[in-house]
Amino acid sequence: MSFRALCLNTLCVSALLSGVAPTRLLALSAAHAQDRASSPAVAAPDAAKSKQAKGQAAQASSPAQAVSQPKQEDLVVTASRNNRMYVSSGGDLGALGHKKGLDVPFNIRSYNESMILNQQSQTLGDVLLNDPTVRTTTGYGNYAQLFQIRGFTLYGDDIAIDGLYGVTPRQLVSPQLYESVQVLNGASAFLNGAAPGGSAIGGNVNLVPKRAGAKDITRVTGDYTSSAQGGGAVDISRRFGRDRAYGFRFNAAGMDGSTPIDGERRADIALGGAFDWHNDDTRINMNMNYQKQQVFGGRSAIVVSGLTADMPAPSLMSPSKNWGQRWAYSDLSYLFGTMGIEHDFGKHVTVYGKFGAQSGNEMGNYATTLLSNSRTGAGDVGAMATAYNVMNESTQAGVRAHVTTGFIKHEINAGGSAIWEESDSAFAMSTRSASGNLYNPIQFSPNEDYALGNMNDPGRVSWNKLYSLFLSDTMTFWHDRISLTGGFRYQNILSNSYGYGSGELQSTYNSDAFSPVIGLVIHPVKHVALYFNRIQGLSAGTVVGASYVNAGQVFAPYQSTQYEVGAKYDIGRFSAGVAFYQTAMPSGMVEAYGNTGQTIYTQNGQQRNRGMELTFNGEIIHGLRFNGGLTLIDAKQVSGDTNAHNGKTIVGVPNYTINGNLEYDMPFLKGLTLIGRVISTGKQQFNVSNSAHLPAWSRFDLGARYTFLVHGKALTTRFEVDNVGNQRYWASVYQSNLTMGDPETFKFSVTADL
Repeated sequence: MSFRALCLNTLCVSALLSGVAPTRLLALSAAHAQDRASSPAVAAPDAAKSKQAKGQAAQASSPAQAVSQPKQEDLVVTASRNNRMYVSSGGDLGALGHKKGLDVPFNIRSYNESMILNQQSQTLGDVLLNDPTVRTTTGYGNYAQLFQIRGFTLYGDDIAIDGLYGVTPRQLVSPQLYESVQVLNGASAFLNGAAPGGSAIGGNVNLVPKRAGAKDITRVTGDYTSSAQGGGAVDISRRFGRDRAYGFRFNAAGMDGSTPIDGERRADIALGGAFDWHNDDTRINMNMNYQKQQVFGGRSAIVVSGLTADMPAPSLMSPSKNWGQRWAYSDLSYLFGTMGIEHDFGKHVTVYGKFGAQSGNEMGNYATTLLSNSRTGAGDVGAMATAYNVMNESTQAGVRAHVTTGFIKHEINAGGSAIWEESDSAFAMSTRSASGNLYNPIQFSPNEDYALGNMNDPGRVSWNKLYSLFLSDTMTFWHDRISLTGGFRYQNILSNSYGYGSGELQSTYNSDAFSPVIGLVIHPVKHVALYFNRIQGLSAGTVVGASYVNAGQVFAPYQSTQYEVGAKYDIGRFSAGVAFYQTAMPSGMVEAYGNTGQTIYTQNGQQRNRGMELTFNGEIIHGLRFNGGLTLIDAKQVSGDTNAHNGKTIVGVPNYTINGNLEYDMPFLKGLTLIGRVISTGKQQFNVSNSAHLPAWSRFDLGARYTFLVHGKALTTRFEVDNVGNQRYWASVYQSNLTMGDPETFKFSVTADL
């Protein structure tokens, strides 16, 4: 093979590794074309390698031939379109390990790094915009992203990395550091243990850090986002040593500038380094990451809890309108990492251990708009400055054994996990709110005249410890067509809270619970699975506050119960699934205490969510790919008849969600891919009495990308417009927080694989 052909081959392989636009590259110079025309045959890359190997063998057997002039070989290097699927079925199932989606009684999908790169995602919420079962909302007063799965909220505190809770940055996550984002639909107390934030009832998100793959990467990206944000990223991956057993991967990404929201500026930095080593029996990996996110003059959610029952949702305004204060800001810094080791004792037993830690520092001065009249826009604007430091440690260890008894195969999983969390905090707030108007916002100077704790040296306000033990057996029989999983997890939750500034112990919570699981998978034919599961969610119970007659009472952990049946179809390049589920969860209620005029806090309430999920992912026909689906949800308050809200729809849960992401490789221009996406959300109840709701909304995104060679280097350009037409819509209402949809946004990036 000539040196020229070898270089061309290397470049085209590099293009395939980019994870960017599906493309077909033809690298053939005029001189090389002339050589090809005079050649009796053109060898494909594999055939060329075979021919080269035969030639080398012949040279080794004949010294005379070894010194003779080698025959010139002509080569056309063709890198076919990269049809790697953006979405795969399967992922990390905690206690059960990493599994294919078709083999487990749960609904789990993984969104890979190619999607993150090609869609120019800047936050975790941008990635999850592709999932028809997930919707993103905003926390109280700040800019934190929360996620709703199956009608239940998932806090940022409860997103896992490598299956470990407590390690992920709490409020905003930079997705450029991750190889895949895995979404598990449904409760997961057995699989992952109780989430430390008390959420993850309707689903779970797990992040897998980038690690060195089989191919080396040197990738540089520059990007621009309207109205004036510029940034870039570097991704370097290498394997080295004997048998390429050592791997290293480094990622750096950053962006700074003004967003399409008036007066808002955002900046972020993400750095990640990962190292791994393996031999035939042992696998070790570790990663260390740093993330810093800043928001200046941001637009936060609107608090609507003060509205009367007859008030509708506020009128829609320009999507770029900002009712926030120019002095408001959020500064979030996190240092975090994980380490894992696996060792095989023969073919049947594997032991593993993981450890992760996070040190986080959060500072902010937040302006919160409290709406009192949605018709006129009248309300108050409050100010609060906070300092919050967190130090978390998380660990997990276990053993996985494969044994056979008669005609039944067993996979036995046993182990445990533990999480330690310590939070230090202080705050300062204004005791007097400024009068304002949502439709005609005013700027004012904050007067934070009340403080608890030292903002420069926050004191401890909470200390939590969660530990658990689990055991399960997955039995497979009838030629692997049926598998039955049964198991349980014992969970203990210990939580201490301390006074702001004083550091004095104020309350202690210590309780435990057992969370069982049963799951069944039947493969009637190849590539098809029918499944059923009964699994529970678990979160810490409530410590009753001082305003109730049962003040100080500690409730047992809230245990939700989920029943789910479904079917899956997966042929590798295309997968589809349908699931029907019901999840019932106890909820707190305030009831009259006899005729005393006092109230008592009880757990007599219940939230019951029923729904259907339909998902499609993969290549429909050659060059045409689709991922998305449909979700229908019926979320009700089904407490006793004495509750006035019995039978009402839960606030903020849409009755349907639809996502569709379509990509088409243009046949007449190799390397060009056109992209279209639709995101549609049904109506959401605006208040507990269901007297008003947010209207259904739909948003359309369009884009294109093109991959080509410049001076022998593969480059990919991308252009995308989110929210084409600048549609006005209220995206979500979470509890009492109303969030407006993002304005029309333009994105452009260029990636070179060097």
